[in-house]
Amino acid sequence: MASGGFCDAEPGAGTGQLESGCRGPSKEPSLRGGACISTPLFGSDTAPAPVAILRRAVKGHSRALAHASTRPPSYRPLRDTRDDTTMHTSQIRPAVGAAVSTAAALDLRVDDAVVLHDSNRLALRLRPCDVLARVAHMAGQGVAEFEVEVARRLAETDSPVASLDPRVEPRIYVRDGFVITLWTYYEPVSRCDVPAEYAQALERLHAGMRQVDFIAPHFTDRVAEAQSLVGNRAQTPDLRDADRELLSNTLRKVTWVIGQREAAEQLLHGEPHPGNVLRTKHGLLFTDLETCCRGPVEFDVAHVPEEVSTHYPDTDQDLLCECRILMLAMVASWRWDRDDQFPSGSRMGAEFLSQIRAALERHRLGATTDLPRS
Repeated sequence: MASGGFCDAEPGAGTGQLESGCRGPSKEPSLRGGACISTPLFGSDTAPAPVAILRRAVKGHSRALAHASTRPPSYRPLRDTRDDTTMHTSQIRPAVGAAVSTAAALDLRVDDAVVLHDSNRLALRLRPCDVLARVAHMAGQGVAEFEVEVARRLAETDSPVASLDPRVEPRIYVRDGFVITLWTYYEPVSRCDVPAEYAQALERLHAGMRQVDFIAPHFTDRVAEAQSLVGNRAQTPDLRDADRELLSNTLRKVTWVIGQREAAEQLLHGEPHPGNVLRTKHGLLFTDLETCCRGPVEFDVAHVPEEVSTHYPDTDQDLLCECRILMLAMVASWRWDRDDQFPSGSRMGAEFLSQIRAALERHRLGATTDLPRS
């Protein structure tokens, strides 16, 4: 969810958004409720949403979708729901209107709205107040509440994370069937990141997360989602039987192997890949906190490039390899979902299957891995 991410080759594309234009292999406890803002969407003297703003935003959405076709694969957040999917163009106008009216009702001036990204949520840059507004369907309310609470808690630890906008109350806002959260907009810095700096930022994030007493799902919940998808033939009709068995066995066996290590666990980001890192004048900042979960730090480190992971101290290398295989199997599972909208998803899914087979053979985690009898 971050423009200006790790070695961003196109610093001018979708600048500064929280939702990434360069995701890597990589998508609900109700913690804080938000009061509904009842100001009308249109025709209000206090919260205008000019048609010109909406027209510009819809045009920007078309450009954002065109840019999205060049993005690397991503996988679903931990709490993905079928009702919280990519917004259709017909939904952009009311979504933008809801964000503009919400900001205006909070005395934030909005003359322009630029669509930066559209995935499970719409990301907008509101100008000139320079707010990053994220808009989701009501089905995403629990996810938004979860993310806002995580961000609020981590802000108290001085962790390197993108912050909520300090000019408004740190909570969700509900308007016209949409859930809106308001974040600080960061101007991106175009230069490439140093792997050691990336690793140090992740280490700082983990240190901050250890200070937070926070109930979050376990990383195996995400694995269970992938297993459920692989086991659903109607949802993955193009997945061949042999490949289905490979993914199912890999998810099951590698999860069991990781569990047998009984490694120390803590709160994790869940998806700290380059697409969720902002390069700003304040340094590297992590975004997309909706995927936070509990598990060994190696699960997080498995999401970063290998040249970064070599700089992260005191990792269990065997556990890290197992987590990388598990992460790859999860990504491959999402690519075979019939509802997956990533361009060339099935082709990438096939490539991931080949990588999984090679990795299992290399690390001897294939059919010879013994599992307890059920």
